[in-house]
Amino acid sequence: MSRGFVKEGDQEEPIKIPPRAALPDAEVNYVTPKGKELLIEEKKSLEHQKKSLNLEDETEKRRELSFIDGKLGLLIQRLNTAHVINPKEQPPGEVRFGAIVDFKLNGVRQSFKIVGVDEANVKDHKIAFTSPIAKALTSKRVGDSFDFKLGDEVRPIEILKISY
Repeated sequence: MSRGFVKEGDQEEPIKIPPRAALPDAEVNYVTPKGKELLIEEKKSLEHQKKSLNLEDETEKRRELSFIDGKLGLLIQRLNTAHVINPKEQPPGEVRFGAIVDFKLNGVRQSFKIVGVDEANVKDHKIAFTSPIAKALTSKRVGDSFDFKLGDEVRPIEILKISY
């Protein structure tokens, strides 16, 4: 049927599915074992939401199912491309994926764990391996000092401790 014969009030707004955390094209989807567990838990939660959906309004039910299916599709894509890196198998004296790095930035002590894009959360001191600071820290060793360019500014960094 032509859209010209549909009442204006019958048209639904398209479902907007929020994108997952950005993973640049051609970048491997590295995850920690915990990150993979979190993705699997999220998938189970979405599947449970889908099964237990109890809406009487058919339009709302269809929209909610479409939303959940869209989120599941993006999540399954992430799970299928996940490449688990066990931090315990990384070289202990060097900053690599999964490392907890203690460092001084402009003289201020900070600590971050380098994780996958879906696990990253600055409040939990977890940064994505794709972030500029993680890239700058990668392959450094305890005692290394270097300049980190942040926009127009250059800030000194000193690596204090690396653990996994």
